[in-house]
Amino acid sequence: MKKLFAGWVIALVGAAHAQMAPWEKQLYDAAKNEKPITVYTAHYNTDEAQALCGAFEKKYAGLKCNFVRTTAQVAFQRFQQDIAANAPVASIFSSTDVGHYGELKKKGLLMPYTPHNAANMVDSLKAYNDKDGQYWVTAAALMLLTYNTAEVKESEAPKNWPDLLDPKWKGKVSIGHPAYSGYVGTWVVLMNKLYGWDYFKKLEKNQPQIGRSVNDTVTMLNSKERVVAAGPEATTLLSKDKGNPLAVVYPTDGALLMVSPSGIPKNAPSPNAAKLYMEFLLSKEAGAVQVQSHSLAVMKGVPPAPGAKALEQIKVVRPTEDEIIKGIPEVKEKFRDTFGV
Repeated sequence: MKKLFAGWVIALVGAAHAQMAPWEKQLYDAAKNEKPITVYTAHYNTDEAQALCGAFEKKYAGLKCNFVRTTAQVAFQRFQQDIAANAPVASIFSSTDVGHYGELKKKGLLMPYTPHNAANMVDSLKAYNDKDGQYWVTAAALMLLTYNTAEVKESEAPKNWPDLLDPKWKGKVSIGHPAYSGYVGTWVVLMNKLYGWDYFKKLEKNQPQIGRSVNDTVTMLNSKERVVAAGPEATTLLSKDKGNPLAVVYPTDGALLMVSPSGIPKNAPSPNAAKLYMEFLLSKEAGAVQVQSHSLAVMKGVPPAPGAKALEQIKVVRPTEDEIIKGIPEVKEKFRDTFGV
């Protein structure tokens, strides 16, 4: 099955390379005269970011793609430092914190661009695109419950978010930090919305181990420093693919749907390559790379990886954009006060 899936990906990339639309060829020809594109991204781990850059380079021969993979808040800070120094580096900015885009829009730092490929996005994700065309959903994933199967039986694993508050998990829970991770920031906003801040006061009593990135929870489960977590579906399943004893649970009260946009900085060093890369992120070729890493394809017509659940089969929840933009700065401080980190 995996060989057939890989063959489908190769055929898809090859067919797309052989035929370019006029607008695509125009961007491609212009991009050849620009510097290699640099992407600031918090959407993926290093391997996934490299795979996307590699697929972009394969599709558009002669173009070079570099990436800087960090947590959302670090990427945003670095981007702002570049602007302040008048030394732009990134031609694509991809954050998991949607609040970043509102701030960048207010400052006039994003370039309006409507990708031709946006018309083929999964319908349920289109509502999360910017109405002014300054950022677009280019990645989607889930945050849910995860656990180490060598330490926790399936019957005993948490089934919903409040289950993490059970005293039996004292000293056994792993979470990330909202001051560093857009995923975690959105999750904290959601838990506060569903259950109030008492949720975190009770969670603090279980002495969770707190990393930075949401992906740190996977490392903690693999090392058995902790045995249950609020973690990412994709990175956890990737680790499971490598033989680690991990599993995911789709919470009965809803997995957190993470929609992660990308935008083109107004001062992008390689604006044509940036537009081409944005088109690529909204292509079936990129979707094929994403689902191999257990991320959700944002484009129609991309089959999920073998064994993966389709988005429409999963109960998902997500705060509104306004709740996220307003809520993340507020919960960062409350989180520090509650957990002391």
